[in-house]
Amino acid sequence: MAGKNHPIEKKVEQEVIDLALAKAIADGDIVNFRFLFLPYSPLREDSTEDIDSIKYSYLLPTEEEEQSLLFKSALELVSRADIREHVQKELHKKGPAQLPSDLLLALADNAVYHEKFTSASQAFELLRIRRRMQDLFFEEGEKELAKNNISTAVRAYRMASALEYDYSAFPEPLPAVPRYHDQALILHAEYKIRWAECIGNLPLESFLKAGFNYLFLLPEHAGRITVKPLEIQVPFLVELIRQTDPKWEQFVLRVKEVIPLMHDLYQELKMRVDRIADGHLWEDEWDEGLNTEKYLEISEKLLGRKLEQKNWWTYLKELAYEHAPSALFITRQMIGKEQEIIIPRYNFDNPIVQQLSLPLLPEIS
Repeated sequence: MAGKNHPIEKKVEQEVIDLALAKAIADGDIVNFRFLFLPYSPLREDSTEDIDSIKYSYLLPTEEEEQSLLFKSALELVSRADIREHVQKELHKKGPAQLPSDLLLALADNAVYHEKFTSASQAFELLRIRRRMQDLFFEEGEKELAKNNISTAVRAYRMASALEYDYSAFPEPLPAVPRYHDQALILHAEYKIRWAECIGNLPLESFLKAGFNYLFLLPEHAGRITVKPLEIQVPFLVELIRQTDPKWEQFVLRVKEVIPLMHDLYQELKMRVDRIADGHLWEDEWDEGLNTEKYLEISEKLLGRKLEQKNWWTYLKELAYEHAPSALFITRQMIGKEQEIIIPRYNFDNPIVQQLSLPLLPEIS
């Protein structure tokens, strides 16, 4: 009688479990950390998933990562006897796992260090200390402001604001996240006919308020700064912009690149306005013969690439996604009755503009 085939019993070595947990903690990665405890986790012996499979290689550290201080500290933590016991219990338990609080706290701290704000927010929420941590970061920001440590203060404020939670999210509450690509459209929903009404040309206090409300998640967070003296608000916004967009200088270079095109456009628009005033051109014919393709390059150059759709809002959304603060320094410009572009527009006398190294722009004289 032929013997029955018995399934090979799966065994996951403790060392492998330690390595996977330590990597998630060192990376501040709450998604990977929670995945390791799910019913189909490759760390579970009752799961058909194999941790040695190539598709799960991202869960284990490289040789280089194993040498980092954050990883070594995390590995030391997960190697504790009480932690190992807790982890093994949860990996063998049926139903939702109770994640070890010591590991969650270490992960949250590393997420803050890596500026992985949503990971930190979820970890603190699971520990039921998110609101308290948010208050502590705001308090730290205030202390650093009092010492005139603007960079550290901005980082603390950014962290505090990023710990906001959206309890209306479906199917479960989630961290509130910046939606600059949507906020930028709201910011520019109305076409500004008068140059003085463009965001970049607003009086300093109005510009600061618009900037903080746009860059922070909630108006209440922005309000903590807008009540302070201008000598604090100005450097704070400059630093906030640079921290929000580490590649800000790339946008500055693109602004400089479109200046010749802006000059040509304004010269042509002025000539057409003058011809209408002289009666040589009907008002409804103002855009006839205007080379719109040439001036569409302004939007393209600002973004750094050409899009299939030529709408101003398409370029604005993409630009706000790549350079969020840029929405504060551009506006909509008609180059035809049915064609608009995005174009730089701001007051060069604004101290924020100068501290951000933005160039002087041409104007319609």
